[in-house]
Parts: sequence; C-alpha cells; structure tokens
Amino acid sequence: MLMPKKIRYRKVQRGTLKGLSKGARDVAFGQFGLQAIEPGWITAQQIESVRVTLTRKLKKIGNLYLRVFPDKPVTKKPAETRMGKGKGSVELWVAPVKRGRVMFEIDGVDAVAAKEIFRLAACKLPIRTKIVKRVEAPVEE
Repeated sequence: MLMPKKIRYRKVQRGTLKGLSKGARDVAFGQFGLQAIEPGWITAQQIESVRVTLTRKLKKIGNLYLRVFPDKPVTKKPAETRMGKGKGSVELWVAPVKRGRVMFEIDGVDAVAAKEIFRLAACKLPIRTKIVKRVEAPVEE
C-alpha cells in the first residue's frame, strides 16, 4: 500500500478542497489522462485498485503514470468511545484531489482503447472524472 516513509507531523487537520487544483492540470507524461471533475479524498487502497486495473488492461503495450500520492493521514477513534481523550490514531492515508487534477496518465494506446481503459478505472474512484487528451503546443518557426 502507498504511504510516505517519513512525515513531519503524525496527525494533520482535515483541510479544505475548495477551488481548482494548483498543479497537474494538464497531461504531461502520457497521451491521455483521467482528470477529476469534483474534489475528494482518494485513499491508498483506491489508488492501488486503479493501478492494478490499468496495468492489467495495458499489459505490455502501454505505459502508466500515477500523478497522485496518499500523503495525508486520516485518524479515527474506536467505536463506542466517549468524547475527549485526544485525537484518534491514524487509520488510512489519502490523497486530497481538487477539481481539475490529472490523476492518472497512459501512453502507447489509441483513443478508443484509452477510453475503455479509463472507464474501467473510473469505476474504482469515489469522484466523477473525465478523459483528457494531451494538447501539443504550436511550434513557431
């Protein structure tokens, strides 16, 4: 499972997911990307599930690029515990994803195959997504 080796603080506050993603809004490494339409937390288990699905479908013909990493710890208190006594222990790791972030990219496949592969991957995620294509910058001569 994905998680950071070392972090500055063991427990963090929830934070906010308002606004657009600051970075990773364009397809940079592959030809096609899966972009978030709405904000949400993507857990390490969900990222792993998408990774397995994409690698199975791509086989050895294409490349996969992960552009999200779960570096935020989420805490939970045990069931039937009274209020107080501090913050709960870390239960899972999430990647906060804002609107417009390209989370996964693939390369080496055609548009029809990419659409089908990303459709299967999007079923594993708790947020709505769309497929985006790489935009080539015009070359000036």
